[in-house]
Amino acid sequence: MICGSFIFMKIGIFVLFLIAAPLYLAQVPADQPLPRTDRNSLVAHEQLLDKAKKGGIDVYFEGDSITRRWGATDYPQLLENWRQNFFGWNAANFGWGADTIQNILWRLNNGELDGVNPKVIVLLAGTNNVGNTMPPGGDDDKAADITRGLKAILDIMQTKAPDATIILMGIFPRNDNIAVMSTINNVNNNLAKLAGGKRVRYLNINDRLVDGNGMLFDGVMNSNDKLHPTIKGYQIWADALKPIFNELLGPPAKEDHAPPPTGNPGIRN
Repeated sequence: MICGSFIFMKIGIFVLFLIAAPLYLAQVPADQPLPRTDRNSLVAHEQLLDKAKKGGIDVYFEGDSITRRWGATDYPQLLENWRQNFFGWNAANFGWGADTIQNILWRLNNGELDGVNPKVIVLLAGTNNVGNTMPPGGDDDKAADITRGLKAILDIMQTKAPDATIILMGIFPRNDNIAVMSTINNVNNNLAKLAGGKRVRYLNINDRLVDGNGMLFDGVMNSNDKLHPTIKGYQIWADALKPIFNELLGPPAKEDHAPPPTGNPGIRN
């Protein structure tokens, strides 16, 4: 009887852990590093560490799945668009799908930017912290938390790559729940204030992706999730970046020395 009670007690503790774990994760401030512990993410981290060590990187893209898909081997059409736009500028992609700001902070704190010394960094992050729900009491606290998190990313980037110009992207619009456009706009207004001088430049292309009511223009985002860009959406982003790259790096060279692209290690070719 005692043994049975002990087993039920252990089960109860485990269930409470499962219930409490998401709440704990939700309470981690955006400016605190947090690792991904799933096997696929750990393997991807090792791949990105290896990519960073290879060198030859002048343009370093960082972010979540929106960034990752553009230069990933498991999205060949998007990768071809990436190459058409950035070949010769030695651009490398360090985005990872489903990452929050906290996860990106952890990756940057654990070697993915060490010794890379890029000339330009492009940062697009935060949509996974925005999520697709609006807090009942309004979004002021969430917007402030996200802003602090992105400021923390800027700080570590400036520490590890002091000579780089950082292009801080405004969070892209999403229409899986139009209500969260308020949060995105609030965060982006804050981000504009973080840019100043030559080291951090703020770039917001949302007026080329949505109308005045926050509704996506036809064809710029995936019709299924209304979150990830299509080739058309990525080309809009590229068209905004390339004049800046030309200014900072000059025209693209005929050869490219960036490491080969990586993909999702969980997908077998």
